[in-house]
Amino acid sequence: MDLVRKKKLPIGIEDFEKIRTEGFYYVDKTGLIRDLLYNWGEVNLFTRPRRFGKSLNMSMLRYFFSYGCDSSLFDGLEIAKETELCREYMGAFPVVSVSLKDISGRDYKTARSMLCSTIGREAMQFEYLLDSTNLTERDKSLCEQLMQVDQTGQGTFDMSDEVLVSSLKLLCRLLYKHYGKKAVLLIDEYDVPLDKAQHAGYYDEMILLLRNLFSQALKTNDSLQFAVLTGCLRIARESIFTGLNNLNVMTITNTMFSGSFGLLDEEVKQMLEYYGLEDKFDLMKQWYDGYRFGNTEIYCPWDVINYVYQLRAEPDAFPKAFWMHTSGNDTIRVFLEKADQSTKYEMEQLVNGRTVAKKIDQELTYQELYDSIDHLWSILFITGYLTQRGTADGETYQLAIPNLAIRQVFIRCILEWFRKESAKDAPMLRAFCEAFPKADVQTVEKLFLAYLKKTISIRDTNVRKGRKENFYHGILLGLLSHRGDWRIISNAESGEGYSDILVEIDEEDIGIVIEVKYAQEGDLEAACRQALKQIGEMDYERRLHQDGFGTVRKYGIACYKKSCKVMME
Repeated sequence: MDLVRKKKLPIGIEDFEKIRTEGFYYVDKTGLIRDLLYNWGEVNLFTRPRRFGKSLNMSMLRYFFSYGCDSSLFDGLEIAKETELCREYMGAFPVVSVSLKDISGRDYKTARSMLCSTIGREAMQFEYLLDSTNLTERDKSLCEQLMQVDQTGQGTFDMSDEVLVSSLKLLCRLLYKHYGKKAVLLIDEYDVPLDKAQHAGYYDEMILLLRNLFSQALKTNDSLQFAVLTGCLRIARESIFTGLNNLNVMTITNTMFSGSFGLLDEEVKQMLEYYGLEDKFDLMKQWYDGYRFGNTEIYCPWDVINYVYQLRAEPDAFPKAFWMHTSGNDTIRVFLEKADQSTKYEMEQLVNGRTVAKKIDQELTYQELYDSIDHLWSILFITGYLTQRGTADGETYQLAIPNLAIRQVFIRCILEWFRKESAKDAPMLRAFCEAFPKADVQTVEKLFLAYLKKTISIRDTNVRKGRKENFYHGILLGLLSHRGDWRIISNAESGEGYSDILVEIDEEDIGIVIEVKYAQEGDLEAACRQALKQIGEMDYERRLHQDGFGTVRKYGIACYKKSCKVMME
């Protein structure tokens, strides 16, 4: 494949102009502009999970509506077919555009300062207003207050509370007076400061600040043409949009605009065809499709782009969960910590490909998120870790894990949770570990069975052959790793292949080889014998002997659902 001639993949790039001018692949979402204008709303709020292209779409809107728009950016795109709309709206407005996704201070003072800087930097884009003949000296003085940098020398903008809460409205008014045209206001990730504030303990102060800021910018702003906001949560109960009767909310359950964020089936096919990867479509669908916005099946663009990038360098690369290490996974961890036995059973149903019926509240506040397990179901749905199947019955939805990528995220979180839970019973954990060097097969089997009954059962029916043991492998690693004085080696190269687990115990001059098998048909004894046979045939003990261990214990462990058998050679 000729990598040089193909367009680059825009991993992490959210600037529309850069994508369009610097040779990046672009999935045309400009139909959003047409749909916004034809389905007019003075204030439009889109709630979508993170990593579904909200920021790129907001950048696209900014370039389209802004004065001085380079129309060539939109050549050949869907919106260019709408000649009347382009004539009337393209490059026709002053645009104020801010993103609040980086407002993440550890305390209110820091977060407030970051908000001042975000708005101040946007105001600096219009520094020419200070020379405008259409503005009064009073107007220019207020404009200077938006652009005023404090004395720290770090470029931090400094505004009084009065100026800060009126800043967006003021910018719109100044631009209106200068151009004689009302402003378009774009606010990306409007709710991120509330999320950060809730975790850091200054929520009440932040909600009051944003309520006042948005009230002036969106409710009493005669200089506003229209506004678009994006976020994860709607946050209606907090009255953050108090009295705003012109708010048009599009959540993930609305059919309108359902294909404007994320990737559609045909868009993924076209991307794979462009890069000569058509044969990967089925894998792509299994791993990254399955989200549902309105009645539309959606892929996560972050995952799709990253996997295509990986495939271009390594054509046989297997998919993986690119969401795996994001902070959003904390919600799953909290969910597991709060789960009772009934909830853990429902989690089993989900990871094993079934659905659970739950009432969903899309108007939660950030303060309410962790109040109850019922709220956590709603958050997992709103943030994309669960999706809907079938037709909702009022506010009750059939929830499912969207795809194999998110399933892997759940499994990783389950293993982390299990590791912490098992550590709470130190005597049992110590007895389990010590049974291995003592060759006490009965205790190993008895206690491992007890651990399996405590955790969430996962049937790996949706993974390729040879990967079904991974979950049980992970449980064993988690349990054994509590012995900090042992060397635990996973998938170590030894003999003629890679053993599942090697353990080196220097003080006792003992090495341990563990091979884990999933008993596909439930025949645990046969699977144990197969594991022991593999240890012998592949000479997995060789590395332990080379490392000087005189005694080597060889264990075959077979698992099936919540059952297990342990045998030694």
